[in-house]
Amino acid sequence: MKTSTLGLIVPPSAGLVPTDGQALYGGRDVRFIARGLGIPGISPEGFDTVVDRILALAVELRDAGAEAVSLMGTSLSFYRGLEFTDALRDRMQEATGLPCTTMSHAIVASLRQLGIRRVAVATAYIDTLNERLVAYLASCGIAVTHIEGLSITGVEAVGQVSAETLMALAERTVAADRSAQGLLISCGGLLTLDIHVPLEAKLGLPVTSSSPAGFWDLMKVASLDPASPGHGRLFAPEQALERAA
Repeated sequence: MKTSTLGLIVPPSAGLVPTDGQALYGGRDVRFIARGLGIPGISPEGFDTVVDRILALAVELRDAGAEAVSLMGTSLSFYRGLEFTDALRDRMQEATGLPCTTMSHAIVASLRQLGIRRVAVATAYIDTLNERLVAYLASCGIAVTHIEGLSITGVEAVGQVSAETLMALAERTVAADRSAQGLLISCGGLLTLDIHVPLEAKLGLPVTSSSPAGFWDLMKVASLDPASPGHGRLFAPEQALERAA
């Protein structure tokens, strides 16, 4: 069976494929390749220094064999608003001739897949980015019940946040307004995949997060099956999700 190659544009300069790819789809006929942007910090100012390189890296991934490409940076793709995000995806597709997406499109698609219209949001971000995320989600028809961030700007620091810290942050954001229909953990650098199932069990709500949703969405964009049982409701076979709805 043919192996599909999917391309990732990632914020760190090293250009490594996030570990979620192997954890979710390691047993499948799919391989992920990545190129790094080298953002200096998780802030609008940091993003401004690299945003003009995205199209060139998308083309580079295509030339390396990618059949679909995702910009795997959440705040990097929403920080200028919905119109910019959609235009960026369109320009990536025009430049490469491939189906393309971004992590911001991914989180919205995952929230819609899970039937979440009112969401509690936990992030790694500073307040400025939290405010822009609330506005971005609102422009997509999704209301944020409460948002809280860790105020991290260091690219490497986000990957060092413990599961315990993320669990506590998630629980606080949901507890702040019980009208939330689900939880979003936003920032592609946070290691969230292993806490989807325990959080869903503890909160009684569906959970999505940036990096896992990014891989799920890229699989769908590439017309591949995104299911990966054992990783939470988002990754259940779609028939199971339909029954739950």
